[in-house]
Amino acid sequence: MRRRRSAFHHSIFRTDPNGDPDINTTPLIDVMLVMLVMFIITIPPPTHSVDVMLPTDGRGIPVEDKNSVTIDTADVIRWNDEAVDLAELSALVKQAAKRPEPATILFAPEARARYLRVDEAIGAIRRNGGSKIAFPGIDQYRELI
Repeated sequence: MRRRRSAFHHSIFRTDPNGDPDINTTPLIDVMLVMLVMFIITIPPPTHSVDVMLPTDGRGIPVEDKNSVTIDTADVIRWNDEAVDLAELSALVKQAAKRPEPATILFAPEARARYLRVDEAIGAIRRNGGSKIAFPGIDQYRELI
């Protein structure tokens, strides 16, 4: 005796009406994609902004022929013994690179300084034109190897 299937069954199942019911998921995926597009369209645009003033002159910190950049274990970057942040370091390196004879940067982080902070400082120096970098006191790392 053959079972009779409803019209609904024939509309949502792809395979043979007498076989195992496999659900046709194509309409479900279509609806999901339409809803996703609608949600993306209805996201409101940002209505606020945060103004950030970046230093442009390095706060009057002098750029010499040889400038020392140090990083201590508290992640404080110092340019010629004055504390600076990464943005100020970038501005100072740009000033040093613009000189007729680019200034030498003596980069000497402490042996126990965090690698991430040292990497950020080297990246800021290289991105802003620091081409003359020296590493004095590299022998202090001998104990760490």
